[in-house]
Amino acid sequence: MGYLFTSESVSEGHPDKVADQISDAVLDEMLRYDPESKVACETMVTTGLAVLAGEVKTKGYVDVQTITRRVINRIGYTKAEYQFDGNSCGVLSAIHEQSPDINQGVERTKDEEQGAGDQGMMFGYACREMDNFMPLTSELSHILLQELAAIRREGKTMKYLRPDAKSQVTVEYTGNWKPVKIETIVISTQHDPFAEESVMLEKIRADVQKILIPRVKRKLPQRLQRLFKADMKLFVNPTGKFVIGGPHGDSGLTGRKIIVDTYGGRGAHGGGAFSGKDSSKVDRSAAYASRHIAKNMVAAGIADEVLVQVAYAIGVAEPVGFYVNTFGTSKVKDNYGKKLSDEAIASQIKSMYDLRPYAIVKRFGLKNPIFERTAAYGHFGRDPFSQDVEVYYQNKDTFDKTLDGHVKTFKKADFFAWEKTDLVDALRAAFNI
Repeated sequence: MGYLFTSESVSEGHPDKVADQISDAVLDEMLRYDPESKVACETMVTTGLAVLAGEVKTKGYVDVQTITRRVINRIGYTKAEYQFDGNSCGVLSAIHEQSPDINQGVERTKDEEQGAGDQGMMFGYACREMDNFMPLTSELSHILLQELAAIRREGKTMKYLRPDAKSQVTVEYTGNWKPVKIETIVISTQHDPFAEESVMLEKIRADVQKILIPRVKRKLPQRLQRLFKADMKLFVNPTGKFVIGGPHGDSGLTGRKIIVDTYGGRGAHGGGAFSGKDSSKVDRSAAYASRHIAKNMVAAGIADEVLVQVAYAIGVAEPVGFYVNTFGTSKVKDNYGKKLSDEAIASQIKSMYDLRPYAIVKRFGLKNPIFERTAAYGHFGRDPFSQDVEVYYQNKDTFDKTLDGHVKTFKKADFFAWEKTDLVDALRAAFNI
């Protein structure tokens, strides 16, 4: 037997993900009014209560109560019996102004000289396991819960489903990281009460087997469908009933699911959370840029697996560190036919890619209200798309005027722009592929 590797995911109704989505919804609303908003919004949810705290600098007014209740209701916490619902829960805000000590290092006279909002290191990762260059274990964990949520919202089958759920996928790999089969799938889903617990367990397991798993398989290419073998282990609600869940069953906090947000434990993680932070915080924006680089490198054929690290000092625009690891899968050579080292690859990539915070924000349009969509089912591996978004400004010349009058307008925004493979041609040219 080869390696067994495991990743997990949590649904949009998981308490930590509820907190993430509220934090990102508040960030989006501030960006609708003021694209220069500086935001660090943390949320805690528990039985009947949502508490928001953090530091912001914005010219806009945000109705935190309304936003919080909208998100909770959208997720599906709409019934008083859940002990946490959008219409009746308490919402407390302790958000205050951003420290001027931090702000002076971030904002500069020239936009391109904008400093990093904090120190730290960020990682990006990509591999060939999935068509979107994500690890199989991580992506399959997300798809299981995305389909489970779709079934819940459709309301045609599995009508007992409630919003909170978790998944876990274990895959057997060969010694050189080729997937052999799906070893184990774990699904834990909140549900309505059943009259008999034995009937409940049999019913939910049968529905997962006959309804959920086939839907998930149809989402996958044939080469991955074949990994579902007859001897696959399937655990469904292994502790028994799961009626009490969501923020009533366990308190939730922004930023507690950083591995779910990224690569399921593959590659590496710098430790910084994403949700509730505007793009001046390189915890978020540089992690997006690192993924963009790694994905385009794999898509271009430079290597089959890539890890990228970038590091910053607070208030300094240029990164203090840049690192590339191809795990021995590099396919590029120099003019003499010798395989390029990861050091040489990193040097070439760094010369091609502007990693100053200003440049990252501009490349991906990160001053637009696009972040609530990222706050569940992972920030990476998602399909990029463009869509009109509501804002209450038009440009800097009319900024203050439109704020006063709350003039609604629309602008085109890119969602998940860091997932575009728009560097492939340039990378192939640079590495003579």
